[in-house]
Amino acid sequence: MNVIPAIDLLDGKCVRLYQGDYAKSQTFNDNPVAVARQWVNEGATMLH
Repeated sequence: MNVIPAIDLLDGKCVRLYQGDYAKSQTFNDNPVAVARQWVNEGATMLH
């Protein structure tokens, strides 16, 4: 089984969406590149 981490982006920031609603998003990181690198460092071979 492959686990593919997903990163939601809004206005260049990583966000969590409440039930897919962009109006109810919560920013959790301002640097999506750093988040992607963290996933790769933890062994991810793909991101979604």
